[in-house]
Amino acid sequence: MIETLNGIFETVNYMQGTSLKLYDNDKHEDYPAHWHTALEVIMPIENIYTYETPDGNGVLREGDIIFICPGCVHTLFAPPEGRRIIFQPDVVSLRFMPEIDALLTVMAPFIVITPEEHPNIYQQIHDLLINIRDEYVKGGSFCEVRVYASFLEILALIGKGYTRAKSSEMVEGRGRQEEYIEKFIYICKYIGEHCIEELTLDDIADMSGFSKFYFSRLFKQFTNVSFYKYVNQQRISLAETLLTEPDKSITDVALGCGFSSLSSFIRMFKIIKGCTPTEFRNMYTGTYGPLEASKGRK
Repeated sequence: MIETLNGIFETVNYMQGTSLKLYDNDKHEDYPAHWHTALEVIMPIENIYTYETPDGNGVLREGDIIFICPGCVHTLFAPPEGRRIIFQPDVVSLRFMPEIDALLTVMAPFIVITPEEHPNIYQQIHDLLINIRDEYVKGGSFCEVRVYASFLEILALIGKGYTRAKSSEMVEGRGRQEEYIEKFIYICKYIGEHCIEELTLDDIADMSGFSKFYFSRLFKQFTNVSFYKYVNQQRISLAETLLTEPDKSITDVALGCGFSSLSSFIRMFKIIKGCTPTEFRNMYTGTYGPLEASKGRK
């Protein structure tokens, strides 16, 4: 079961001295709607596994791999018999790398890697995840370093494969695809660093060198969302962090994230997160709803 659940917020109890948690899970147990700040990677080893999120539901076959991004509310359903790897690495410390920060944003709320849809990278990711499980179980010196080394390689593979697939939808030609990847990763990085400022479509389009209309189309193809939704997602992501600081008022958080008014912040927060900022803060601190805390395995 989920080890510590306050409302719908899961506190991931990482392996002592690390920022990692992995379950070689064979429990016939469903997990209620919950979210956490860790990334979650799930791969069924035996039998299927079912997931539900506000953005889509699906069934994972043996070997399919889902990456559920931080903050995504999800529900999991296990078959009567089966086994799956559930890996939860903390990615907060990795966001200092602009490419990873942009990749996690593009991946959100989740992506599924299958051999049919990602034939060029699937087997390598599958093997690296098996290696992560084996290294985690083996433990010992530099276990966390070895695991994160494999995990970063997975992210690099997804980054190259996923963004290249995106860029191929945008433009023909290998050389121009690489150019577009670099350009849009830079733009995503810039938006993330300047999201509290007033960013306009005209200004960012000028920065890209494209017309406003062409940029809008390319940006949505690359990120799956419109320019202004992406900006607001970045602001709300920043707000999530600020809301965990109890000394900051909701108004302070709103203004500190680039919103011109408290009402616009609350409205946008609810659209993106499905709850109000106050509800989010209460869920995080465990003061919202009944406290459900138990010890066991996920």
